[in-house]
Amino acid sequence: FDPFDADEYIERLAWRTPGGGSKGGAEAFDPKRLLEEFKNHIEELKLLDERIQRRVEKLEQQCQKEAKEFARKVQDLQKSNQVAFQHFQELDDHISYVATKVCHLGDQLEGVNTPRQRAVEAQRLMTYFNEFLDGELRSDVFNNPDKIKEAADIIQKLHLIAQELPFDRFADVKAKIASKYHDLERQLIQEFTAAQRRGEIARMREVAAVLLHFKGYAHCVDVYIKQCQEGAYFRDDIFEDTALLCQRVNKQVGEVFSSPETIMAKLIQNIFENKLQNFVRDKLEESRKTDAEQYLKDLYDLYTRMTALAGKLTEFNLGTDKQTFLSKLIKNIFSSYLENYIDTEREYLKSRSTMILQRYYESKHHQKRTLGAGGIQDLKERIRQRTNLPLGPSIDTHGETFLSQEVVVNLLQETKHAFERCHRLSDPPDLPKNAFSIFLLLVDYLCVDHIDYALEIGLAAIPSPDSKNANLYFLDVVQQANTIFHLFDKQFNDHLMPLISSSPKLTECLHKKKEVIEQMEVKLDTGIDRTLNCMVGQMKHILATEQKKTDFKPEDENNVMIQYTNACAKVCAYVNKQVERVRNSMDGKNIDTVLTELGVRFHRLIHEHLQQFTYSSMGGMLAICDVAEYRRCAKEFKVPLVLQLFDTLHALCNLLVVAPDNLKQVCSGDQLTNLDRNLLHGFVQLRADYRSARLGRHFS
Repeated sequence: FDPFDADEYIERLAWRTPGGGSKGGAEAFDPKRLLEEFKNHIEELKLLDERIQRRVEKLEQQCQKEAKEFARKVQDLQKSNQVAFQHFQELDDHISYVATKVCHLGDQLEGVNTPRQRAVEAQRLMTYFNEFLDGELRSDVFNNPDKIKEAADIIQKLHLIAQELPFDRFADVKAKIASKYHDLERQLIQEFTAAQRRGEIARMREVAAVLLHFKGYAHCVDVYIKQCQEGAYFRDDIFEDTALLCQRVNKQVGEVFSSPETIMAKLIQNIFENKLQNFVRDKLEESRKTDAEQYLKDLYDLYTRMTALAGKLTEFNLGTDKQTFLSKLIKNIFSSYLENYIDTEREYLKSRSTMILQRYYESKHHQKRTLGAGGIQDLKERIRQRTNLPLGPSIDTHGETFLSQEVVVNLLQETKHAFERCHRLSDPPDLPKNAFSIFLLLVDYLCVDHIDYALEIGLAAIPSPDSKNANLYFLDVVQQANTIFHLFDKQFNDHLMPLISSSPKLTECLHKKKEVIEQMEVKLDTGIDRTLNCMVGQMKHILATEQKKTDFKPEDENNVMIQYTNACAKVCAYVNKQVERVRNSMDGKNIDTVLTELGVRFHRLIHEHLQQFTYSSMGGMLAICDVAEYRRCAKEFKVPLVLQLFDTLHALCNLLVVAPDNLKQVCSGDQLTNLDRNLLHGFVQLRADYRSARLGRHFS
């Protein structure tokens, strides 16, 4: 229902009263009549309230009465429950008392029955023993094939008894019992074999339980294991066949034998010591003496697949320490191959690396030079590194760097495979040592025999600084060596570091790597320095042959039509080409370092070159134009120091053309104020009007 609204209620009441509506309706509004109606209605409401109040009081009294009645009933039920619980405790005590009496009686009965059963069993065995003593087996249990289980139980017990009898008096009967024992044992094994072939699990379980107490139980297990393997190997993958066989047998063995984990362990041991060992031996012995590469691949593949198989077999219950058990089986198969694995690996890697390098040099029709060491050769090398003097004739390599990315990739690929095999086939304690020995071979063949040799040849091929039109191929050597260093470093981090990261060999490896790289960097630095000297020498040759004295002191001052001299154009073209070569040959900060050095030498050459001439007014302007062109060329270096040097040189050249009275002001400018006064004076002395205009007084 909707909540009560007093205003709405009064409004309805007024609307129903004649003359009481707000608009009066058909009759005029009559307040007295409306008041009378309200009073009557109020009286009716009071009467209604009294009736409802009396009804509420009556219901409350009834509710209190029923609550008291319910509380009384609950108390009665609690008392009844307490009585029932007490009766239950009494009954429980009585049941416990009776149970104790029954157990005691059972113990007494068992104490009487057990000796009786033993006596009956002994009498029964004595009866059967007498039959063996008489030499005639009359009992049905020995002659009925359907009772072979009972006969086996009896003969097994008689066999144990016979072991305790003296030999001299009971030799004959002991022999008969033993004969029957072995005969029954043989029959049970035959029955087990037949049941296995028929797939009768229940019969196999029954016979296996009987044979459990016989000495031939182990033979029964052997027969079971042998028959399990019949027809199991029909694929080309012996490891997959073994896994499927073990999965199939694992489902069955728990239903047949009382100790399935022992049977599974024996099955796996039999497979490893026979099938798998023979397979591994046949596979490896074939290639061990003839093909080292195939032998190492097969050894790695077989060992990997064997350990993967062992991982699958750990899913089965094989006893307490199945990991140790399987590891021992694998070790027994591979021990003869793994004990000298690293020697084979090293010998193969040596021969393979030698062949890769030899084929490369043969493809280049290059007879590898023997780079001498010690004595005069060492002395020459030290003098050359310190002085950059060309000792002996340079070698013409015809642009060949003798560095091959294909050779490097092949060497790294062989080493990568060697690291992978080393990781898999080495004993954990020997792993860091073996990995380090492989790394040393990589250093010998890649870094020393290939990269270092190419650097030596490249250094020997660098022409002297005064050579004309020299071809500078050493930057190509630098470019390729840089690429190879990255590949070498990547393999070091990706494949060697994980093998030695937690061993003392890590320090040795890092030291060796640092030593090798530093030795090569010394040769690279030497080669780059000598190459820069050759570049400067080539610029000097261009300037010497192309720059004429009349360029800066023309005979006709009013007929100079060129923007800059021919020598300047050729030098700038040559420099731009060399800058591009440096950028293509280097990477990272090495670009800025080499270009800075080249730029400084370029500036020094131009600075010294300009001081060889005397400049007329027009010649000075042309010199400024040349330096401006050199400065545009210097911008390509993208090295602030080089650009600053040429800015200063350009400011110095202004001294060649400035009016005499303005010399002091120009020398005090921002770019020249910090320069040596002698340097400024030296440039002013290059002016043709130096003496006539008495310019020296400005520096006195």
